[in-house]
Amino acid sequence: MVARQPAALPNESSALSFNPEERARYARHFILPEVGLSGQAKLKAARVLCVGAGGLGSPAALYLAAAGVGTLGLVDFDRVELSNLQRQLLHSTGDVGRLKAESARDRLVAVNPNVEVRLHPCRFESTNAREILRDYDLVLDGSDNFATRYLTNDVAVFTRKPNVYGSIYRFDGQATVFAPHLGGPCYRCLFPEPPSPGSVPDCAEAGVLGVLPGIIGTIQATEALKLILGCGETLLGRLLNVDALTMKFREFRLRRDPECPVCGEAPSITEPLDYEKFCAGVPNESSRVREIDVHVLQQKLKTGGDCILLDVREPFELELAEIGNAKLIPLGQLPGRLGELDRAKEIFVLCHSGARSAHAVEILQDAGFTKAANVAGGIDAWSTEIDPHVPRY
Repeated sequence: MVARQPAALPNESSALSFNPEERARYARHFILPEVGLSGQAKLKAARVLCVGAGGLGSPAALYLAAAGVGTLGLVDFDRVELSNLQRQLLHSTGDVGRLKAESARDRLVAVNPNVEVRLHPCRFESTNAREILRDYDLVLDGSDNFATRYLTNDVAVFTRKPNVYGSIYRFDGQATVFAPHLGGPCYRCLFPEPPSPGSVPDCAEAGVLGVLPGIIGTIQATEALKLILGCGETLLGRLLNVDALTMKFREFRLRRDPECPVCGEAPSITEPLDYEKFCAGVPNESSRVREIDVHVLQQKLKTGGDCILLDVREPFELELAEIGNAKLIPLGQLPGRLGELDRAKEIFVLCHSGARSAHAVEILQDAGFTKAANVAGGIDAWSTEIDPHVPRY
């Protein structure tokens, strides 16, 4: 039976008081019967860890800070890029090049100087995740890759902390609360295995409507506040799906899997794994695709050898950035257009970042193209390492 009413998180509300500035700031909370002085004290005592200060972390952290959550932890090792600003509202144009954690801290303190912002400007990894999460009451997952999602889930289960989950893809978003210790499922109950590498493009390849992270991140913040306050009905045991194109909200019931390797009756995973390896699968040496870097590709193209540069991106991506003389065959069309390629020639396969092109090389190898190689890092690496005049996207 899924527990629907959240339990209030541990706090020291009885020892807290509010100064006149705080009383004015949180006035609209104080008059809510479900919050009041005691609820605001719970918020002030709460400690929330945000994994990621990007698209989802931006709105979530902003609203948690504004609401008066006393301690916000930020895990992010990345730096602000111009392409982030379409959706990552924690950062501004002047922050380009700065560490996201530092940029986010400045913005959050500007919103509410009463909030303590703790920075963890590092990768969230198996070696440090448990120690980082130990000092927080719950974790808000704003990550953008499967390895971090599985790591966040597992460590949250190990430490009995609620995991407020969100994800976005193009125009679609999802949110829920994973908390087996409160009677609900965990992330692995829903997704026992990660998708095959390259089968799910990230935002850099698929794109995302800039406002969508705001919708999902705000839902995550709402769930975190309800967990802290111990009020309302959380998304525990329910997956909320948002279709921004049709503005339709659908709900799916989730059940805990008794055979889940992490939260099941007899868990087989009790410590963090090598999540990069787990999400990449364990490839055989014979199945590993051959790769070249963009510097080798540059030399190959300069010498004018007997080779083909195959671009497996979509036509609209070609309009954004291209390398001259590449043959465009989108990945989805490749199996039906193999006859257009010469098996005797070297084929260097290119996409945006190297994931789709690696899958394309596997298709070519299976079809007998023994001279195919993946261009590691894709056209994005070409832009950053070879020719900055080729636009990044």
